[in-house]
Amino acid sequence: MNLTYRKANKEDLHRIIELLQEDSLGKAREHFSDEIDRRYIDSFGLIQADPNQYLMVVEMNVMIVGTCHLTIMPSLTFCGSIRLNIEAVRISSEHRSNQIGEWMMKQAIQYGRARGATIVQLTTNKERTKAKAFYERLGFEATHEGMKLYLSTEE
Repeated sequence: MNLTYRKANKEDLHRIIELLQEDSLGKAREHFSDEIDRRYIDSFGLIQADPNQYLMVVEMNVMIVGTCHLTIMPSLTFCGSIRLNIEAVRISSEHRSNQIGEWMMKQAIQYGRARGATIVQLTTNKERTKAKAFYERLGFEATHEGMKLYLSTEE
């Protein structure tokens, strides 16, 4: 298995969105069609412009089989630590259970470590019990209760 990773480019957006909507939770919230929704394009531009953001794609040969969004976050807690936040972790459904996710997470953690991160954090939806078990196998601990407040775009 020949895996590599790189920073995503605009041409990868369609495939990344496809990966994000591969499960029932993603299907309910992502908008996948032939034409990319402008909101994805705008958000991608903000991610690319921010040096603390890294949208990773994992390729097997030349096919994108995984993605995750990495954010370097300076913090005053833990004596001014730097955190790596990992979001939107997805491996193509046909390539799961092949250690690609583990490989990608190791690369992500190394990316953070190289940038001074001493804490790696992520959240996973409570409905994704397999994902939680996967993260626990990698050494992550459920030490906090995550909370979200969704803001209306109508205001």
